[in-house]
Amino acid sequence: MGKGWTKSDWRAKPRVQMPDYPDPAALRAVETTLSKMPPLVFAGEARRLKADLAKVAEGRAFLLQGGDCAESFSEFSADNIRDTFKVILQMAVVLTWGAKLPVIKVGRMAGQFAKPRSAPTEMIDGVEYPSYRGDIINGFEPTMAARQPDPSRMLQAYTQAAASLNLLRAFSTGGYADIHRVQSWIAGFTEEDEAERYREIANRIADAMDFMTAAGVTSTTAHSLATVDFYTSHEALLLEYEEALCRIDSTSGLPVAGSGHMIWIGDRTRQPDGAHVEFCRGVQNPIGLKCGPSTTTEDLKVLMAKLNPENEPGRLTLIARFGAGKVGDNLPRLIRTVQEEGANVVWTCDPMHGNTIKAASGYKTRPFDSVLREVREFFAIHKAEGTIPGGVHFEMTGKDVTECTGGVRAVSDEDLSDRYHTACDPRLNASQSLELAFLVAEELQDRRQTQKAAAL
Repeated sequence: MGKGWTKSDWRAKPRVQMPDYPDPAALRAVETTLSKMPPLVFAGEARRLKADLAKVAEGRAFLLQGGDCAESFSEFSADNIRDTFKVILQMAVVLTWGAKLPVIKVGRMAGQFAKPRSAPTEMIDGVEYPSYRGDIINGFEPTMAARQPDPSRMLQAYTQAAASLNLLRAFSTGGYADIHRVQSWIAGFTEEDEAERYREIANRIADAMDFMTAAGVTSTTAHSLATVDFYTSHEALLLEYEEALCRIDSTSGLPVAGSGHMIWIGDRTRQPDGAHVEFCRGVQNPIGLKCGPSTTTEDLKVLMAKLNPENEPGRLTLIARFGAGKVGDNLPRLIRTVQEEGANVVWTCDPMHGNTIKAASGYKTRPFDSVLREVREFFAIHKAEGTIPGGVHFEMTGKDVTECTGGVRAVSDEDLSDRYHTACDPRLNASQSLELAFLVAEELQDRRQTQKAAAL
């Protein structure tokens, strides 16, 4: 990685899902400004995440990746960052109980500003507008002026990402992430009548905490109980932004994407000879690759060779996103392709993007039961193939939104209009996210028991 590669090589490759800026001079000025800014993350952090992901690939850790579908300038606040971070911590503790493994926590935060779209334009109230592509590119308001790509938005995205990272680092190390505090939040959730079925797990977690305290293992005596490692990630869609924040690591002499600890390539931008693959192949960060139903075995072979030519553990995460009922038609052939190539990868499940439907009320939504079904199919197929289901990848928020239907609080189609706040895709709310963690924990517990039985 990095040898014979420069960070601008992507410009000579076919580009998709990227804006055409009307003012090239303004774009160059923004790129110049960004290129002088400090990186948002550092090479040592990216290397540490890669080492953690290598453990996931070996079955010695589990990956939890979650956060906003697309971060918003207008909804940016310390409270929103705190609430999403809080839910991810709760999910991680529940998953740790189920897997009996460390959980690697990666947020879709501090950089998830751009979104690919299925069409370049959209109809709103009978008027055709350019599609909204995320706040880093254009505005959500349905006006021609707002929908014009504006490079200065990259500067606002950088500022917001830097502020988000500053707060996340403070939360991670300043006591807010103390496991005893997180355990009390989980207990509060299961005290609700609707969540009674998860109370036994919460009680077991509480018992484990009481035992540690009685044994003298507290947040004071064990630093790891009071702090967490928390990483950031986003889709590397806007390559002008990515290039401007790319830096050379002084330790290794290799290029690092300074925009986030982990970046991924979307299902719409994974062309083997495309611009996005060209950029991502040269940086030393962990790289994610979305794999949908259209991913061919031949393309996967080429992509693995390009993105991880040294077959480095923890470098490449394959994010499966097929849709409930379609996992069995697609995942086994990709698993076998990986095995035939002898590739080191992390397998993780994105059960959100393949399960988007339009409700009778007209809102785009994702049924909770479909999300859960895809997760269960993902685990079942890995069990049948004898491979490792390494993690889950959710679009979620700490806010009490009504965007996905179902869950213990039974959000209905009629409820969607109550608090439908997303600018792009529907997100799991705090309650649905934690409930899903409990259900995934049950899958992990079953997997662990199966492994123990096989070892006897």
